[in-house]
Amino acid sequence: MMEQWISRFLEAQSAELDAALNTRLAYGRDLKDFAGWLAGRDSDFLSTSRSEIEDYIAFCDAQGLSRATRARRLASIRQLFRFAYEEDLRSDNPAIQIRGPGRAKRLPKTLSVEEVERLLTAAGEHGRTPADRLRTLCLVELLYATGMRVSELVTLPVSAARGNPAMILVRGKGGKERLVPLSPPARRALADWLGARDAAEEAAKAKRGKPLSSFLFPGRGAGGHMTRQAFFVLMKTLAVKAGVSPGLVTPHTIRHAFATHLLQNGADLRAIQMMLGHADLSTTEVYTHVLEARLRELVLDHHPLAVPVAAEDTDCT
Repeated sequence: MMEQWISRFLEAQSAELDAALNTRLAYGRDLKDFAGWLAGRDSDFLSTSRSEIEDYIAFCDAQGLSRATRARRLASIRQLFRFAYEEDLRSDNPAIQIRGPGRAKRLPKTLSVEEVERLLTAAGEHGRTPADRLRTLCLVELLYATGMRVSELVTLPVSAARGNPAMILVRGKGGKERLVPLSPPARRALADWLGARDAAEEAAKAKRGKPLSSFLFPGRGAGGHMTRQAFFVLMKTLAVKAGVSPGLVTPHTIRHAFATHLLQNGADLRAIQMMLGHADLSTTEVYTHVLEARLRELVLDHHPLAVPVAAEDTDCT
């Protein structure tokens, strides 16, 4: 019975809310874990009480799961029981008043302009063939120029790149579309890669009868495009080559760098929100805290009067 509830819930998330695949997979994992815990107590979704849900979250804490993971699991459970109540599977919602552990407020990791420039230089030099190097540079230039999510980047249709566009149409979360302007370096990298890509596609079609790909960055995976995992590994390789800490470099930190650098140079916060595809301005406002933290570090490191207390306590006798 619990598996049927989860299946119906995930189908509704896909059909009614157009939830992303990764979101649905995360919901499914969380709810299956909760269902297994309930089964061990001879309980199920139909009879679950508020106290059982609270006991489960306490169990997750005892297992050493992070606060973020516990908060996500509770969010999944809340969504399930809200769905069950709205669908008349239950006459009540046992999760509605449960307060979760919340998420720790962490500032997003970002990179300096100089570090991004080193990554771009490394990207232009990385690859066995000229086409490989053009593709790598195009990927990083587009990511830094637009702040796209990695899933948005690797699934870009090639049609979005035709005609030397000054702006590119991005399909984001929930199927929402947005236009993002391209920088001159990104436009050049895109045009260069498009020429090499089209030539390789035509050659493969002529030699093996392979149909032309509809993606800007074709791949051998089941989706037909470069995978998120492959791009993640590529970014780590570029970090090593550029002399930047691999722990700092992911596709998402390039997205953070895009937003932070725009804000540093006076861009409007709402414009950044639109380009990032954030539904809520409060999500974008985290970048103001990144700047505040950096300004504090700048003052402490370089202001002539920012002297550590210990250095002031000298013996005057």
